[in-house]
Amino acid sequence: MESTLTAEASVSSDGKRVVFVAAAHGQTVQCAITRDALEEHFWSPIGASDARLLKAFADGRKRIAAAVERKMLRDKSPSIVLHAADFSH
Repeated sequence: MESTLTAEASVSSDGKRVVFVAAAHGQTVQCAITRDALEEHFWSPIGASDARLLKAFADGRKRIAAAVERKMLRDKSPSIVLHAADFSH
């Protein structure tokens, strides 16, 4: 099964995460990916602007969706946060 990320993503008010919604396996889940994960694994420059952070998110959409799906299968939590370690394998 394939997860779908909503088109709307935004940077959290503290600038530490990109927040978005994912749908897979009949569930809709609030999600976030940390700035650190985007900097370490998606070529976002350290201290990048919100626009650049969102571009890194958009460019890495398929890998991010796959990581969300893996977490959804393991954990039935109503929210998911992706960290750099989720992309280290």
